Amino acid sequence: MRLLLDTHVWLWALMDPEHLNPAARNAIETEMELVLSVASLWEMAIKHAAGKLRIDGNLDGFRLTALQLGAHELVIRPEHALKSAALPRHHRDPFDRMLIAQASIEGLTLVTADEIVKNYGGNVLWAGR
Repeated sequence: MRLLLDTHVWLWALMDPEHLNPAARNAIETEMELVLSVASLWEMAIKHAAGKLRIDGNLDGFRLTALQLGAHELVIRPEHALKSAALPRHHRDPFDRMLIAQASIEGLTLVTADEIVKNYGGNVLWAGR
């Protein structure tokens, strides 16, 4: 199974793993392929710049830590953008919509604690408590 971690799941996995449920934590710790979307980095950068997200160090350090843990980066491609725009309007958050589109197109399991994401179906691993 290839896991695309939602932005908040990445933050929990690296800074507060106890916030994840045991099944999600185990999957993340034992999975051979973790994927970090550029959309998540973009979302964190915007929230960090607005003072809504505090990260020890800087975002480049966060990115490097994820890569050192073996994560692969997923760029945003045109087909991802088009798919995110065509999704049903269950979710208004553009970053979550992008992750849903990327997971669908790339055949990834999206790991999230966002209840609304469940409305899209597809491969979702629940990370919330």
